[in-house]
Amino acid sequence: MLEDGHRRSPDRVSQRRTDHDHATGSATELEWLRAIARQDRVAFEHLYRQYHGLLSRFLARFTSRRDVIEEMVNETLWVVWRTAGSFRGESKVRTWIIGIAYRCLMKQLRDHPAEPTYGAGERDQEALHEAAPDESEARQAELRDWLRHGMALLPDEQRMTIELAYYLGQSCEEIAAIMNCAVGTVKARMFHARVRLRNTLPELGGEDSPPTHSAQA
Repeated sequence: MLEDGHRRSPDRVSQRRTDHDHATGSATELEWLRAIARQDRVAFEHLYRQYHGLLSRFLARFTSRRDVIEEMVNETLWVVWRTAGSFRGESKVRTWIIGIAYRCLMKQLRDHPAEPTYGAGERDQEALHEAAPDESEARQAELRDWLRHGMALLPDEQRMTIELAYYLGQSCEEIAAIMNCAVGTVKARMFHARVRLRNTLPELGGEDSPPTHSAQA
């Protein structure tokens, strides 16, 4: 038995297990990608099932049109099928695939700027409106609604940075690879997005806005 000073805390053990699971998952995805490069359809089916739901939920935060979401997901995974052999391992497989989805989404936003609306396709938002929440739940739903509208007012690049960081859990380095920019640019966009949200959310709630800060990116 370990002495008290050397016992592993539950949090540390849990973190090690999480890191191990992530490493195992990344290795499996890399094996799939290498097999896909050899035109292995079974490996592609595994990868497709792994990413279809994740990409669909992410893209649904920008448009409510299921046909557009499905088209972008399929386009992303079709690119994966065609270009798997070009992957050089300079990033995680997940980061590489999300980068492809990001480019598909930005093309959609450029070609059809009036269509996408932030969070319109989120099932949890629909459920919140359909339910009869108590006062606490109603307040949480209201805050989420304010945040949804505040996010919709952000410039695309700032909004995307926040989504990649907080919804998909990507690091600044991974976001830089996805968006093909410097890490410093990612940090600047995140900073300015937070400033804009701080200035916007009180106004959405009917309160006086705090002093305005510069939020250029």
